[in-house]
Amino acid sequence: MKVTVCHVASRDGLQNQAETLAPDVRAELVNRLAAAGVPRIEAVSFVNPARVPQMAGAEDVVAAIEREPGVVYAGLVLNEKGYDRLLETDLDEVHYAFAATETFNLRNSNASVEESLGTAERIVARAHGDGIRATVTIGASFGCPFEGAVDSARVLEMAARLAAAGSDEVVFADTIGVGVPKQVRHLVGEGVKLGVPVGVHLHDTRNTGIANALAAVEAGATVLDASVGGTGGCPFAPKATGNIGTEDLVYLLHGEGVETGIDLDALIGVAEWLEGVLGRQLPGHVYRAGAFAPVAG
Repeated sequence: MKVTVCHVASRDGLQNQAETLAPDVRAELVNRLAAAGVPRIEAVSFVNPARVPQMAGAEDVVAAIEREPGVVYAGLVLNEKGYDRLLETDLDEVHYAFAATETFNLRNSNASVEESLGTAERIVARAHGDGIRATVTIGASFGCPFEGAVDSARVLEMAARLAAAGSDEVVFADTIGVGVPKQVRHLVGEGVKLGVPVGVHLHDTRNTGIANALAAVEAGATVLDASVGGTGGCPFAPKATGNIGTEDLVYLLHGEGVETGIDLDALIGVAEWLEGVLGRQLPGHVYRAGAFAPVAG
């Protein structure tokens, strides 16, 4: 069995940090991840730098990337203006994201959910016309910091609409880390019935992220987002903390016999490097404890 690990450290992992890293440093992070065998990297976010200054200079980051053969390089957009910017680069894939609830989506994207669904349909169509893969992420699929519980039936209705629009993947995001395996099994299990590859984007705010990742794989997810060292968080979600650590996820998957194509030791080295860049210990576990070859070398 094989899953694709999509690395989001250079986007989600850095957008909530106090520091704003220079474009060449962010590009170096992407290059180090690619050299470790990460097959897909969400390298940048084409958002308003006035709102998310950590993501300023996205085009400069892309220009500084030393591309590795076989690695898919993607960019996140929240609207068609962001897609226009992405189209001027040589990125391979667009990731469009919106939130499942009105309050969160308005704060994050300045749009209603219906407006964002319409934007998703247009971006998917444009991307396919431009020869680019398009993944759509439904944020706050497991819970909202402003509206509380989120109706899974409504999330699945959105996923069905995205599948019908031709999205190459649909990703369910636990943006604030409130989900538990029961929810993951349900959303992913029902999502795969739509006939489109399903992924998850998990945060570890309440220490359920890795358990949720395993539940997702067992339910049929084929794409898992993660961030080196467990960095991450959403600047528009109160108390949002990091994504699941990529080393933690890879250690788990390798131990379960799931192929990723990633060199775990090299990945740990990337986390150690990023710790030095940020000047503090990161939330991840495996990069500090080390791998254990008899289980997941």
